[in-house]
Amino acid sequence: MMTLEKFEEAYEVVQKVILQTKLVYSDFYSDLTGNKVYIKPENMQKTGAYKIRGAYYKISTLTDEERNKGLITASAGNHAQGVAYAAKSYGVKAVIVMPTTTPLVKVNRTKAYGAEVILYGDVYDEACSYALRLAEENGYTFIHPFDDLDVATGQGSIAMEIIKELPTVDIILVPIGGGGLASGVSTLVKLLNPNIKVIGVEPAGANCMEVSLKEGHVVTLPKVETIADGTAVKTPGSKIFPYIKENIDEIITIDDNELIGAFLDMLENHKMLAENSGLLTVAALKHLKCKGKKVVPIISGGNMDVITFSSLVQHGLIERGRICTVSVLLPDKPGELTNVSKVIADAQGNIVKLEHNQFVSINRSSAVELIITMETFGHEHKEKIIKALKDNGYNPKSIKPTMIYE
Repeated sequence: MMTLEKFEEAYEVVQKVILQTKLVYSDFYSDLTGNKVYIKPENMQKTGAYKIRGAYYKISTLTDEERNKGLITASAGNHAQGVAYAAKSYGVKAVIVMPTTTPLVKVNRTKAYGAEVILYGDVYDEACSYALRLAEENGYTFIHPFDDLDVATGQGSIAMEIIKELPTVDIILVPIGGGGLASGVSTLVKLLNPNIKVIGVEPAGANCMEVSLKEGHVVTLPKVETIADGTAVKTPGSKIFPYIKENIDEIITIDDNELIGAFLDMLENHKMLAENSGLLTVAALKHLKCKGKKVVPIISGGNMDVITFSSLVQHGLIERGRICTVSVLLPDKPGELTNVSKVIADAQGNIVKLEHNQFVSINRSSAVELIITMETFGHEHKEKIIKALKDNGYNPKSIKPTMIYE
C-alpha cells in the first residue's frame, strides 16, 4: 500500500537525484483566473520531467539481483529518461521500448543516458506489450511507468514539496495519462490534508481515466488521438485505479486546441517551455469555477522536439490573429503590388509572404490573384487591415495560413 511512511521514505530517496523545483507565482494566470496561481515547474527537473522521481525510487527498492538482470520499460519518453538515468546511476543495463511516434528529442536523450532504445508500436500500450514480452524472453526486470505502487509513491514526493512550500494550498491540478502521478500526488495530499482538492486533467482525446471512473472500473479506449503524447494512454493502471477513485476529486478534460494557447502563454509570460502533456494543467486553470483560491498546476514535463515547437508557435499565432492570410484580385499592371503593400503598411501590417498567381483567370488584365500572409497585432488589427483594403477598392478574402515561415 501507499502509506505515509513509504511517501516519507521516497521523499528522502529522491532528494539524491532531483533538482529543487520551487513554486513560481504567476501574475499572468492569477490575474486571468481570479485565483492565486503557483506553478510547480517539473519541466525544469533533471531529465526534463517528474518521472525521474518514481523511476529512481522504484529501482532503489529492487534487490541487487533484480537490478543486475537488466531493467526494461515502455514509455512515450519521460519515464524512459527517468529509468535510463536511474539505471546509469546504479551501473546496470536499461532497455527502453518507445512508440514510433515518440518525439526525436526524447529518443536521443534516452540514448544519451546509455539506454538501449527500441521503437515499436504507434501508442504506449503497444510498446508496453512488446516490452513485457522482451522482459519474459530475456529475464529483464520490468519497471512499469505508472501502474506500480512504488513508482506512484515516488511521484507523490511532488505533493510533499508543494505542501511544505505552500501549506495553505487549496487546489492541486495534476495531469493524468495512466494515473501514476495522479495517484501518488492525490493519495499523499489526502493523507496530509484531506481538505486540499486534487483535480486530474486529461486530454479529451485520451480520457481513459474519466471514462473508467464513470464506469467504476478500468476501461480501455478503442483509440487515442491527442497532441499530448505523454498522456496518450488507452488503459489506465489497474493497481493505482483504487487510489485514483478514492482520492481524485474531479476530472477536467482539455481539447488539443486549448494546449496551443497555453503553450504560447507559458512561453511569452513565463519564458518556460512545457510539453503538451505538461500544459494540460495550465489549460485547466480557465475551467475552474472558483475565485480567490491558492491553486498549484503541476507542469509535468518540458521535453519537446523542435518540429513540434515550431508547429505550436505557428498554429498559436494563427489562432490569435497575429498571423493571417488574405487573397485579393487586382489588375496585372505595374504599380498594383506597390499600392496593396502601401495600404497594408499604412495600417501597420507586416507582410511575411506574397504569392502572385497570374493564371487564376483567362483575362490576366482583369484579375490576378495576390495571396498575402502578414503579421498583425490580433484579430481586431486584422479586421482593420481588411477594411483598409476594401476602402481602397480591393475585395480581400480571408484564407487560413498553412506554413508561414519557409
